[in-house]
Amino acid sequence: MLLFFGALLIVAGAAVAVLATGRGGGASRGVARSLELVNYQPTRAMVGKSELAAKDRLLDPLINTLRRLAERLSPGGTGDRIARSLDKAGNPAAWTIERIMGVKGIGLFLGGVVALVIFGVGLTGFLAAAAAAAAGFFLPDLLVYNLGLKRQQEMRKGLADALDMLTVCVEAGQGFDAAILQVAKTVTGPIGGEFARVLSEIQIGKSRADAFASLGERTTAPEVKTFVSALVQADRMGLPVAAVLREQTREMRIARRQRAEEQAQKVTVKILFPLLLCIFPALFIVIIGPGAIRIAEVFSSL
Repeated sequence: MLLFFGALLIVAGAAVAVLATGRGGGASRGVARSLELVNYQPTRAMVGKSELAAKDRLLDPLINTLRRLAERLSPGGTGDRIARSLDKAGNPAAWTIERIMGVKGIGLFLGGVVALVIFGVGLTGFLAAAAAAAAGFFLPDLLVYNLGLKRQQEMRKGLADALDMLTVCVEAGQGFDAAILQVAKTVTGPIGGEFARVLSEIQIGKSRADAFASLGERTTAPEVKTFVSALVQADRMGLPVAAVLREQTREMRIARRQRAEEQAQKVTVKILFPLLLCIFPALFIVIIGPGAIRIAEVFSSL
């Protein structure tokens, strides 16, 4: 019996050893195991849903779904068009193509849902939902376009001061790149940022003509386009930059004065409708009102 139990224990020990070596044979050990632990990055699929935040479990998947829906509903080339609009708007830090498409999807969804809640399920509700969804879908494009228009107006206002400083710096003996740097440091507003971007593109190896041509593509202001075209032509034909800048500065002053006169001529037309709709009725009530009341009292006594 002792021999039998001894043999049984030996067999059980051998089986345990074989199982232990077989299970741990494929696993890494030592330095390899440490490197695997360092490089291990768990994915969301490996983490239980209950361990994720509500934003990761509910909000992010919904926003991604709506963004993909907006991308499918948008025509081809929408991404390039939004990128050009963002360039004209100055590429705000919080506005990217992905975020804009996500906002378009959210506007599409919320517009339709809110319209259905307000008007109810029916023909009127569906028509209102379609209109509200379309408005929410195109609202981000309108906001980006409006931001670009405001920035272009600010560039038109600041271009004259930038050209004055650029001309003074070049005529004082500074190099053209140094003059651009001085303008980028001194002039505030969008025009200073655009000159800083032009200088950065020149420093990374882009030619001066190509850098200013890119500036012309990022703007819709006619004054900026004229200035860019003159600089590009002067650079390609080898004309003196100081003379070109002096002539552009003179024309810019004339254009600014003409634009101010144009705005002044528009004031009389713009003030006409507020005058007729708001001021004249109040004057009529104050002036004619007491007389009308006395006339009504006289006729009522007769």
